[in-house]
Amino acid sequence: MEIDRVETLRRWTDSGAIWRVLSRRGDTVTIGLFECTGGQEADRFTSDDPALLRFLGERTSSED
Repeated sequence: MEIDRVETLRRWTDSGAIWRVLSRRGDTVTIGLFECTGGQEADRFTSDDPALLRFLGERTSSED
């Protein structure tokens, strides 16, 4: 079963937390999921999902 990473980011921000793009390499992106204070990283994932890449566009974080 494939995880919907766009939904993951939406739920993360809906709960008041922050995500950040940690790296972009070609068509692959690594996202860090951070506590609502932006401090400690809680999790991270790497994906090449085209829907996620479209959702991110040029943004570097949920704060953009």
